[in-house]
Amino acid sequence: FFGSGGGPSAQRRLRAGRGSMISSILLINLKGEILIWRAYKDNVSRAEWQVFCNRVVAAKESRDKPVQSINGVHFIHTMQGDVVLVAATKDNINVILTLKVLYKMVDIFKAYFGGSFDESQVRRNFVLIYELLDEILDYGYPQILEADVLKKYITQGNSKSIDLNDQETLKKITVQATGVCSWRAEGIKHRKNEVHIDVVENVNILMSAKRESLRADVAGQILVKCQLSGMPECKFGMNDKLVMSSADKTRSTDKGIALDDYRFHQCVRLSKFDVDREITFIPPDGVFELMTYRITENIESPFKLLPNVKMLGRNKLELSLQVTAMYDKNITATNVQIDIPCPKNTARGIVHKIDHGRARFEPSKGAIVWRIRRFPGRHEYTVLAEVELASTVTDKQWVKPPITMSFDVPQFTASGLRVRFLKVQEKSNYKPVKWIRYLTKAGSYQHRI
Repeated sequence: FFGSGGGPSAQRRLRAGRGSMISSILLINLKGEILIWRAYKDNVSRAEWQVFCNRVVAAKESRDKPVQSINGVHFIHTMQGDVVLVAATKDNINVILTLKVLYKMVDIFKAYFGGSFDESQVRRNFVLIYELLDEILDYGYPQILEADVLKKYITQGNSKSIDLNDQETLKKITVQATGVCSWRAEGIKHRKNEVHIDVVENVNILMSAKRESLRADVAGQILVKCQLSGMPECKFGMNDKLVMSSADKTRSTDKGIALDDYRFHQCVRLSKFDVDREITFIPPDGVFELMTYRITENIESPFKLLPNVKMLGRNKLELSLQVTAMYDKNITATNVQIDIPCPKNTARGIVHKIDHGRARFEPSKGAIVWRIRRFPGRHEYTVLAEVELASTVTDKQWVKPPITMSFDVPQFTASGLRVRFLKVQEKSNYKPVKWIRYLTKAGSYQHRI
């Protein structure tokens, strides 16, 4: 194992500079017991750690505060299931960077432990975790945070290890681990060169009983599945409002989108995006999240709801709902589910009319649940139900919860985001196959009645 003395850590130890970074890393269970303790500096003692374990973890005090300062020691922590990961320091360090390192540690552990990470996994893999911590951090500074790189020389079980006597292989790993492109190794080859881009949006809508929009925003992500040979450079462009030229606007009704917030994968060259708003990157091999974003302007709701509640006496009411698909008729939504709430004292719900799909009263949800497997665009469907109420001692007025909805709408984006182009450049000049898909899902989709 390189971590035992033959790897990048042994070959390339950082000198103790004046910069401030993590003093030690701990993994603690919910009882406050220390499972793993890796000290990179000796300025935080075990006694100081024990104060944090007893006061915060075991006593469940202020667990929701990710940063705790106790007697001059700063503890930055996050909880993953039944394990608390903690970084400690006495210096004024970058908190966001430290939290990012802790989250990356969890990703690395999950990559080694088959997707799970809990106390039992920690207890079964003490030696492996210490090996990983030796390579993830060096003197408290982040060093190698890519699971694919670590797996090449820190192996587990029956995994095939590299030949430690092969100088060329060791050189490639060292370059990948220490270079500007640590997320992608050289020499990758694929029989068929393909790149898939999925634009996935979660639309959050809240409509008032008067059909006024109270909230409308989109939280989206762009996922990439890369199967490209060599070391390709990709360029990706969207219909960003800041780059849509006047000529484009005259030819198209698309006015572009305005990104409120966005976050990129580390492979993206931020300097180029700031200048020309094009996303330029050398992609990792496999599936990864290229970017996440949030948009709050010009959100197009995929459905329009027209609910109506009518009292038919003291113990009976009528619920009706008309749903219209606002997207193009060549698009079909799938897995549509609409929950129409009923009063708590509902004894029975009877569906009298339904245009499409299936609907029935489900006592466990306290609602009439309407399920539609396929909902074509520009179509309109109605459901009509009658609800019988049980007699109660007190006549409390029904506080009506909102109608909730879930759905998947392929080839549609509520924000209007579109991929303008995707270019792939590689020195061998191959022509890859490019796939682009869009999907809009319901986030918090509610309509008050």
